Amino acid sequence: MQQIAVSWLVYRMTNSVFLLGLVGFSSQISTFLLAPLAGVIADRHHRYRLIMITQSLAMLQATVLFVLYATHTIAVWHIILLSFFLGAVNAFDIPIRQSFTVDMINNREDLSNAIALNSSMVNAARLVGPSVGGILIALFGEGTCFLINALSYIAVLLSLMMMTMPPWKRSTHQKESVMLQLKDGFSYAFNFMPIRTILMLLSVISLVAGGVQALMPVFARDVFHGGSKTLGLLMAASGLGALTGAIYLASRKNVLGLGKIIGTTAAIFGAGVMIFSRISFLPMAMPILLFSGFGMMVQMASSNIILQTIVEENKRGRVMSFYTMAFMGLSPFGSLFSGVLAARIGANNTLLGGGFLCIIAAIVFLLQLPTLRGFIRPVYIQKGIIQEPIN
Repeated sequence: MQQIAVSWLVYRMTNSVFLLGLVGFSSQISTFLLAPLAGVIADRHHRYRLIMITQSLAMLQATVLFVLYATHTIAVWHIILLSFFLGAVNAFDIPIRQSFTVDMINNREDLSNAIALNSSMVNAARLVGPSVGGILIALFGEGTCFLINALSYIAVLLSLMMMTMPPWKRSTHQKESVMLQLKDGFSYAFNFMPIRTILMLLSVISLVAGGVQALMPVFARDVFHGGSKTLGLLMAASGLGALTGAIYLASRKNVLGLGKIIGTTAAIFGAGVMIFSRISFLPMAMPILLFSGFGMMVQMASSNIILQTIVEENKRGRVMSFYTMAFMGLSPFGSLFSGVLAARIGANNTLLGGGFLCIIAAIVFLLQLPTLRGFIRPVYIQKGIIQEPIN
């Protein structure tokens, strides 16, 4: 709700596609810059306590945003600064929380289902939030969304306090310097072909997805001639597709076949973006967004599942920080580039090119899949995840 309210507020205040992209850039560039450091911290310190800190800081950001809006003192530079701050919080929160998923389950065979169920919750929020947010913006203004978001962290923090976690075991690598651990993490991730290849495809999808999200207010107002409700419907359609994808992944019994699914759904997302860029009739656009949302979510969550299952335990936080860089850290560049391109060649042509890029990246990934299976299969057999070749 806050995300859609911020986008709509900026576009309403400025009518600038560039500033819309700049706000999206500022909200996530800090994630790109700080995520590697967050990964090292996630491997060195108590993840449960770190999450309590990051969620408290996110609550502070939402509260300040509401106060500025309610006192009629809010300006675009406030939004950019607060967006950068929230991005910095997320830079630490996301890789820590992704790594924390493993700490919450006893049976590693349940990991893929746990990740998929987590994605289901995230995308249920993406489905409900924009729809409700669009209505609340139209009825009461953007500030209502900011207030509700700030208050929601009370439930988040109480839920964390109610958890009973096993005693934390201090890492044997804590005596190593942060820079040495950071270098070790980079070397491990980018010298192991499956991790490197998955992160490269994820980076392309994230760049394009960032552009799609940044330009959605432009399509809502200028292409479909609507308002905040239209924006909410568009975001909800994408969210419904993503939620469907998450439920599909949660219903799977194992990790077999996920490599092929990653490449296929990346192509589905790209094709959906290309078709959406050519449509000017809202009832036709929403089903296309549903399919593109399905493709994006399944590709990203499947990548998460494979990375979490093949990574060495003492490097989990660092690898998930690279996942965060690819998943969210590159999205601001997509927002910024799409804003610049849309001002020159139009929003439609910008998304058309982005969708085509995704399809090319998906084809390259699928061509490398047989080699990737050769690397992944021994790891899965060693960990007891599978007893047969990956299909």
